[in-house]
Amino acid sequence: QVQLVESGGGLVQAGGSLRLSCAASGTIFSTDVMAWYRQPPGKARELVTSITYGGKTWYESSVNGRFTISRDNAKNTMYLHMNNLGPEDTAVYYCNLARPFYAVTTTFWGPGTQVTVSS
Repeated sequence: QVQLVESGGGLVQAGGSLRLSCAASGTIFSTDVMAWYRQPPGKARELVTSITYGGKTWYESSVNGRFTISRDNAKNTMYLHMNNLGPEDTAVYYCNLARPFYAVTTTFWGPGTQVTVSS
């Protein structure tokens, strides 16, 4: 089992920056993929960015160039540096870990952290 806890959310003005952290407890495998999702008010949860154990990253187009995902495997911690934030980035941000095992992928979620960007 893996437990995930996000931190670092808050209120920021448009154009500002925030850094989110996700601390994972339990055993992390080299096949685990970690990701940040977000759920804007009244909308569905969406994938924002992901990172493999080896550091390969993917970004959703609207955040590419503004957000940077990273992970410290020694600390079992993932980060999301968010720059040039806009009101459209307002959402609850969730940490996710996906663990593939043959044809089955188990996913773990954190409780989420609120990010609010004021215009």
